[in-house]
Amino acid sequence: MMRSLAWQLAQRRTRRHKPGTGPLIDMRRTLRNNLRYGGNLLDWAQRKSKYKPRPLIIIADISGSMERYTRLLLHFTYTLVVSLDQKVETFLFGTRLTRITRHMKGRDIEQALQRVSQVVQDWSGGTQIGEALKAFNFCWTRRVMGHRAVVLLMSDGWDRGAPDLLHTEIARLQRNCF
Repeated sequence: MMRSLAWQLAQRRTRRHKPGTGPLIDMRRTLRNNLRYGGNLLDWAQRKSKYKPRPLIIIADISGSMERYTRLLLHFTYTLVVSLDQKVETFLFGTRLTRITRHMKGRDIEQALQRVSQVVQDWSGGTQIGEALKAFNFCWTRRVMGHRAVVLLMSDGWDRGAPDLLHTEIARLQRNCF
């Protein structure tokens, strides 16, 4: 059922253009097309902006309070990684942040979940959302946040860390993402 979901995430305008009915005149194509008319400009070629999908970053909570939803959450994450055309980066956190992007690749979801369970060491432990977001903001933002990515943060909100740290790191994350 999750595979049949179709997501349309935000797109970003690139610097490149493509032929089309846009507001810009493509002088190079206009001159090339009008050579058959003896150089008279009779046929105006236009171009429009090109768009690309924004990267998606998933940061999911796998702490003890999310234990009953963890498998469903990982199935959802796997479906997004496999089905979307854009770059998808995946992180899990409980008491610390773990990148699982490479482990979610492949055709079989059960093998992917088994690889993830071997990598993540704080499964069903405590929750420190502020610390995990701080680790993401300082270690991973420049590596994976190119072109103002869309960030999907999935958590129940139960946190055992400092509320001021959580507020600061969420504000920093909001400034850096789309």
